[in-house]
Amino acid sequence: MAKTMTFAVMHFSIAFSVAYLITGSLLVGGLVAIVEPAINTVAFYFHEIIWNKVQQSDVASELSSALRTAGENYALRSM
Repeated sequence: MAKTMTFAVMHFSIAFSVAYLITGSLLVGGLVAIVEPAINTVAFYFHEIIWNKVQQSDVASELSSALRTAGENYALRSM
């Protein structure tokens, strides 16, 4: 949970900075900094849970192998 919280702080800071620089509005920057990262933080937490389950079930190695094969096939077709 600590990893998720530090990610949230970083994300809030970046979201506020970008929104403020684009709009020049503290209100818009603040709203974007609260809403968007809050949703992403919750999504990230569940993504970590699911990802850990995938890694434990060896699906990750099968997926990695499939992606590598697909990449190699694409590279060969592009030649």
